[in-house]
Amino acid sequence: MAVFKMPSLGADMEAGKLVEWLVKPGDTVKHGDVVAVVETQKGAIEIEVFEDGVVEKLVAELGQSLPVGAPLAIIQAPGEAAEAPTQTAPPVAPQAPAEPAAPAAEAAPPTAPPAATPSGIAASPAAKARAAELGIALESLTGSGPGGAIVLSDVETKKPAATPSPAQDRGAYLAEMRKAIAAAMARSKREIPHYYVTHTIDLSAASDWLSAANADRPPEERILMGALLMKAMALAAREEKAVNGHFGEDGFTPSAAIHLGLAIALRGGGLVAPAILDADKKSLQDLMEAMRDLTMRARAGRLKSSEMSMATLTFSALGESGVEAMAGIIVPPQVAIVTAGAPGLQALVRDGEVIAAQAVTLTLAADHRVSDGRLGSKFLTAIDAKLQTPEEL
Repeated sequence: MAVFKMPSLGADMEAGKLVEWLVKPGDTVKHGDVVAVVETQKGAIEIEVFEDGVVEKLVAELGQSLPVGAPLAIIQAPGEAAEAPTQTAPPVAPQAPAEPAAPAAEAAPPTAPPAATPSGIAASPAAKARAAELGIALESLTGSGPGGAIVLSDVETKKPAATPSPAQDRGAYLAEMRKAIAAAMARSKREIPHYYVTHTIDLSAASDWLSAANADRPPEERILMGALLMKAMALAAREEKAVNGHFGEDGFTPSAAIHLGLAIALRGGGLVAPAILDADKKSLQDLMEAMRDLTMRARAGRLKSSEMSMATLTFSALGESGVEAMAGIIVPPQVAIVTAGAPGLQALVRDGEVIAAQAVTLTLAADHRVSDGRLGSKFLTAIDAKLQTPEEL
């Protein structure tokens, strides 16, 4: 038997509220399946299971606020004998039509008619409640849950832009997120001895290559400079392994995989940094699509637990507008973060002459317990070298 527990979804998370089950006892699950939705200070996160097997028991009930590590469910591994059935959790999102099943002939009739739900529409309790709150008709939604059932994320995606939450609720939510960010960053600065290295990179070759590569692409398929920066960073991390991994009770553990956290500003305020898994192995086109997808889902509240917990190194950029440089704070348990100022014309020296060229200033913040300024300098110059041959990225 495996105990499926409340995962840690970031250094700033202490507990999460279970708002939706997407499975029920008896369902078969496999590694990577989304089985529940948990609400945290940074929004609703889709929780994945990392064992193959059959759901034997749901331990946690909807609405419970549970600390990291608390049991959520029991997963029976293939070939294991099931325990005696117990009634420890209520039924979960139905896979059959959402109308309550007719009572058995010997059962007493209900004292009140069932809640009005359009006939033939399967929806989880959380989805029904949220749809009613937003005034969204269930028949207007397409379900992505088991058996085509409508789940909470389907309702959130359909939420009208013109129907925001009340100002006081939004303010409270942002205050909680800011509180979580403050706690994590205060811990980082208190416990991690940061050092900083800054380097300005000539983007002339990268800009010219991008212009040619995007010439025949529609706007929605164009590759942005951020994708080149992230790919160069991921490849450089293969060479300088001391910037990629986690620092825990036993010290630094380098990661063979390079999962780049991407800092994403949320609409209305707040910040999350979910991971693009195996960023070094993706083509530039695939990496750009992953960046777009991650940004869209982050702002829609549809991130997955693996994306929130598996980053090994983080990238944060100001985009096309802003100041020339910024310094970041490391996201524990990671040991480094690279921040990029806004790219633009800067005065550079080339062949002994001062010229105006497209450039970007990168700043590495790294953990002095793991590396030092010399290694940090090698890491940034490796990124620089890769950006001079963008066709090889």
